[in-house]
Amino acid sequence: MYAIITGASKGIGRAVAERLAAEGFDIAICARHADTLETARAAVAAKRPGTKVLAEVVDMGRKEEVVAFGKKVAAAMGEAPDILVNNAGIFVPGAVHEEEEGHLENMMAVNLYSAYHLTRLLLPGMKAAQKGHIFNLCSTASHKAYPNGGSYSITKFALLGFSKNLREEMKPFRVKVTSISPGPTWTASWQGFEGPEDRLMEPEDVAAMIWAAYNLSEQAVVEDILMRPMLGDIE
Repeated sequence: MYAIITGASKGIGRAVAERLAAEGFDIAICARHADTLETARAAVAAKRPGTKVLAEVVDMGRKEEVVAFGKKVAAAMGEAPDILVNNAGIFVPGAVHEEEEGHLENMMAVNLYSAYHLTRLLLPGMKAAQKGHIFNLCSTASHKAYPNGGSYSITKFALLGFSKNLREEMKPFRVKVTSISPGPTWTASWQGFEGPEDRLMEPEDVAAMIWAAYNLSEQAVVEDILMRPMLGDIE
């Protein structure tokens, strides 16, 4: 069995990859930067002796690279992943009325279209196998508009819509779909935050929720997971 996690060189993606490797999965990961990706590959492989880890440098904002990654993974590890975690995304704060021209298109390419294209590529194998669990990493910004959210929030609303629509479509094929929406978490998006360490969630918290949702019986699925720090949002 194997899992695919996009945007997995650090933060939530890496935490999920490490957790699933420790639980017995072979792993396919991708990220934009070769150096951090190699560090993540080694860390994931170290979680369990014999773990197969495929790590590819991919710009998830480019459709052709997303599709090439999906085809390479399917050829190397099988056409029907047990778990697909669409985690790749970028966060750039701003306001709709002040953003540069093309900003929304760039954010959509990474935060929405990458998940759309990779999922569509893998769905035929998952449908044929009548199995698999797709997790889409949304955000609390998928549910509520925040000041300075701008195009980021728009793309995360769209990703949640994609996830909900996919859930309905996959019911007859027994492919599970879960949207998971974390609030503030210790990731690159929160670099420079000077609050107390316990004010933000840990990436491992998100990984634990994915693992818990995956382990339900075949006849049960968690459709939406909304996570926030104990003290709530940071605005």
